[in-house]
Amino acid sequence: MMLTDPGWQRLLAAARRKLERTGGELTGAIGITKPTDAERRVVIGITGRHRSADVARVSLDLLELDEAIRDAHGVGLLAALAQHDGPVRNRPAERAEEDQAKVSMLADLRRRCSAHADEPWFSEWMAGLATDGTATRLVRRGDGHLLGWAGEVLNRLPTESTPLPVLAEWATGNTKALAGTPLASLVLRALAVRDDVPTPVTRADQRARWEAAGVIVDDLASQVLVLNLRTRDDHVVAGWLNDAASYGIPFRLTLHQITVDPVTPLAPDLYVCENPAVLRAAASELGEDAATLVCTEGQPSAACHRLLASYRGELHWRGDFDWTGLRTTASAISRYSASPWRMSAAEYLAAVEAGDSEPLKGPVAPSPWDPALAAAMTSSGRAIMEERLIPELLEDIG
Repeated sequence: MMLTDPGWQRLLAAARRKLERTGGELTGAIGITKPTDAERRVVIGITGRHRSADVARVSLDLLELDEAIRDAHGVGLLAALAQHDGPVRNRPAERAEEDQAKVSMLADLRRRCSAHADEPWFSEWMAGLATDGTATRLVRRGDGHLLGWAGEVLNRLPTESTPLPVLAEWATGNTKALAGTPLASLVLRALAVRDDVPTPVTRADQRARWEAAGVIVDDLASQVLVLNLRTRDDHVVAGWLNDAASYGIPFRLTLHQITVDPVTPLAPDLYVCENPAVLRAAASELGEDAATLVCTEGQPSAACHRLLASYRGELHWRGDFDWTGLRTTASAISRYSASPWRMSAAEYLAAVEAGDSEPLKGPVAPSPWDPALAAAMTSSGRAIMEERLIPELLEDIG
């Protein structure tokens, strides 16, 4: 009886699979379908029971197999398998060790990320890592330490115009640790949960998440769209802005431009909208007569925050009537003492009545400037995009 003979190979493979599932217990039986003549003869020889040539499946008790191998080779099935193709893995024990390592790793993450450990989004992010296999894969690859580093990075967020390599150095001691690495993916996934947006895939989406946390990835790619933004500053960027404002032409400022040539907006009132359609309509219908308008194009970029931080007049802010819009508006009120711009419950309900809408998505957000707004949105379950209010918004800034 040679275990290397063709008739033994599928039997031994089936026995290995069975033993790995049970942690090496010699219980139950194994079977193979459509056995060859060689396989059928091996089974007949072990059991002493005939199987016809046209049998569809043959089965064999593990204890019988163990006894036959022991009689022929002086070692049992487990030892024979180890000699034949390496030790039999104890998968239940491995899973138990992995589970324990995963629990310890996640507990360490929560301890290390003390700045956010009690926030709902942080718990949601951790739960996702635990349930979708991410944490287990990190354990199996020996990369569990990456979660600890992710916690260290998140501890330092949000920040204020910090270059990505600087953040990486602060958190990990390696300036390249967040440059398209698995660690960067973990942190970006957390930031996406925090901001209630899909996990970023494209570079543009990734940059948006970093910038929403105050991290500068590329000061040329970080931009803010403006209309009729005038300034008394005396440099080349100021000249471009003033010329564009004289003709009512929209202008894109990069973070690099306003870092090299800081801009101080010159306007008694500055209006902020979320959607480019609003600014486009203002440029088309009002031109140079429109009030100064800044468009965030979703989450405010680092360039947007740098620009608004230098403004000293009355700032009017609005976003979509969705949960993200409420969060960005509340943040602007806290950060810039902004005034909500047509962001009341009455205006929301009127917009709902005016036409089509879409379902609200994501976690509920408060509206501290008008608690009735969040309550009305919760009740209706509908989101209203800013474009619905374009006529009223143009009336305000015309």
